[in-house]
Amino acid sequence: MEYLFTFIEGIASFISPCLLPMLPIYVSYFVGKNDDEKNNKALINSIGFVTGFTILFMLLGIFASTIGTLISSNIKYIKILFGIIIIVLGLNYADFIKIKLLNKQSNMKANTKNLNFIKSMLFGMIFSISWTPCVGAFLSSALLLIAKEQDILKGIVLMLLYSIGIGIPFIISAVLLDKLKNVFTFIKKNYGIIKKISGVILILMGIYIVFF
Repeated sequence: MEYLFTFIEGIASFISPCLLPMLPIYVSYFVGKNDDEKNNKALINSIGFVTGFTILFMLLGIFASTIGTLISSNIKYIKILFGIIIIVLGLNYADFIKIKLLNKQSNMKANTKNLNFIKSMLFGMIFSISWTPCVGAFLSSALLLIAKEQDILKGIVLMLLYSIGIGIPFIISAVLLDKLKNVFTFIKKNYGIIKKISGVILILMGIYIVFF
């Protein structure tokens, strides 16, 4: 069940209200200057971008697993604490409560001129630690779950699934941005509902961690 939850959290991170509106800007960094190379360059650079944040997320997964092992003697109580934190993150994300600290937005920027695969990877790594209001709640949920599991290999797999949840729609969007405008418009118009659904997913994850 945790594998499915983590994958869904990745997708929910992708459609978060502060990340999705920025997607056309990110994609504009990836494309070439002429139509012949546009799709190929967008594909290569978007894969590099996804690879960058996947590497960092997997390293975070290893770190979370290690921390979980160190606190294993008190895992019963830590698990309850982790679950409560995730539930609070979910309540905040769904706008049932407002926690100002969790809603601050980072403005880290990267040099996106003349992007290639390697530069896109670096861009992806910077992305993964910058838009904390966008992915912070779901990323924290995934990392807390990994710490609870205390299994490094499982932690790597869970973070890989989280990254795939963000990465696949990102790559598809980078290549097919013009054809998906109606989809993005629909999502933007229904952000309130999407945020509530995403918040409920976090709350369910928190309950799962506490009781299972």
